[in-house]
Amino acid sequence: MNATGDIVLQSHRHLKWRALDLVERIMMALCGICLLGFTTSVFFDVMTREIGHPWLWLQEVTSTFFIYGIFIGAGVASRRADHLYLTAMTELMTGRLRFTVEVFNRLVILTVALCMIYFGYINFLNGFGNFRMPSMTPLASYYAAIPLSGIMIALFMIEQLVNGWRNGFEGDQAEDSTPRQMT
Repeated sequence: MNATGDIVLQSHRHLKWRALDLVERIMMALCGICLLGFTTSVFFDVMTREIGHPWLWLQEVTSTFFIYGIFIGAGVASRRADHLYLTAMTELMTGRLRFTVEVFNRLVILTVALCMIYFGYINFLNGFGNFRMPSMTPLASYYAAIPLSGIMIALFMIEQLVNGWRNGFEGDQAEDSTPRQMT
């Protein structure tokens, strides 16, 4: 977060809709919850095994936190331009070449997101016929993360494409040279 409490860097603001800032905040919080849940469940899994009374269902909990953390994180990272495309290369470019490469990168990510939605939904539906032991939870509960992540990534790529076409992709690069602070 910057000094004004805005979650988006000013150099990226021209590519973002303020209406989606809350969605990004919620997704970041969910990522934190998944990381905490994953870490805690691994700790208790190891501890209960060491004392000779393993909780087998903890492995399912760990898997769920891990899977959802990854796919929620992919959505957040795509909005923050921290993942999935070659930012370092494009930041060195200017003008028409940069515009073309930025559009190409985002179109590739959008295509992958659409595949995640389509094929992830097929996996989700097929997952109702397969179950995780010992709880007999349908694997669909894991697979649901894939199309949901695809929807968020697609939304964020459309946001960036529309705003990039309107405002250009080059922002104020001065802010990008300062390290990001984690809060």
